[in-house]
Amino acid sequence: MHVLHDAPLAPLTTFRLGGPALRLVTAETDAEVIAAVREADDSGTPLLVVGGGSNLVIGDKGFQGTALRIATRGVELRGTTLELAAGEVWSDAVARSVEAGLAGIECLAGIPGSAGATPIQNVGAYGQEVSATISEVIAYDRRTGETVTLSNEECDFSYRHSRFKADPERYVVLRVRFELADAGGLSAPIKYAETARVLGVEPGDRVPLDRARETVLKLRAGKGMVLDADDHDTWSAGSFFTNPILTEEQFAAFQERVRERLGEGVEPPAYPADEGRRKTSAAWLIDKAGYTKGYGTGPARISTKHTLALTNRGEATTEDLLALAREVVAGVREAFGITLVNEPVMVGVGL
Repeated sequence: MHVLHDAPLAPLTTFRLGGPALRLVTAETDAEVIAAVREADDSGTPLLVVGGGSNLVIGDKGFQGTALRIATRGVELRGTTLELAAGEVWSDAVARSVEAGLAGIECLAGIPGSAGATPIQNVGAYGQEVSATISEVIAYDRRTGETVTLSNEECDFSYRHSRFKADPERYVVLRVRFELADAGGLSAPIKYAETARVLGVEPGDRVPLDRARETVLKLRAGKGMVLDADDHDTWSAGSFFTNPILTEEQFAAFQERVRERLGEGVEPPAYPADEGRRKTSAAWLIDKAGYTKGYGTGPARISTKHTLALTNRGEATTEDLLALAREVVAGVREAFGITLVNEPVMVGVGL
């Protein structure tokens, strides 16, 4: 276990923002993770768990406690079951699954971050979510002081949400098990319309696994969603806001606001969601509210490639970023009556 004091946290995040932690512990085994968590809990020290740092917004004052960086490694493939240590790089794990000829996570290629973070946020993109393939999550339960195994059902997955996100102080993910599919080298059925169009297939069709992965990587890169240190459009947390999910009554009121602002005949994006609700596009809302690609004049701006990504142009502070986020939230609320919700975890700050 490696320990640093007054340690910078910005280099551990994809935003490259945030102040230092009083103490930074890097754990390379499950036992070290558990020991560090127990030490913090026993002493009453605030604890921040850091994986790949791709979903974190840390305040400029930093974190007044122990930051635990999970750097565990381990990939085990048994038939169609893939088990990953929490610290494994997610994009590498996707590549491994494709090389093994297993389908189910190939459209999640290029997503930055660690494997252990995927169940917390129920990571999803291009028609796939990890909840469709996660069979079990092994975690340390801080309430009971025991290591537990939670089934898919017990994880309470929903859109960008889970039991772990609902109770962030309770569980620390150690390992994740996925049940993938052997489809003879083919992908899972392609669900996302944009992916199907670029692939030249119909939704529901299958394509070779490597072709699906490469197509998604190209789509993500075109939107600045694949990490590149030389491209400030990727100095972000990817999608900064979740797509709003509305009741039928809320959606009808939203449609009326759209007509008032954009004219008759303009229909906003709408996708089926759980329990008869509808999901609309945060990126569309931001764009139509006037916050287009590249918006901003300061060191924090909207990506030049995708309106859903807020970016650090190199000299930003966290407060610069939050000022931009608040401006976008207020503008979308005024235009359409919808309040956007941030997707990244906020540490010591809020909108």
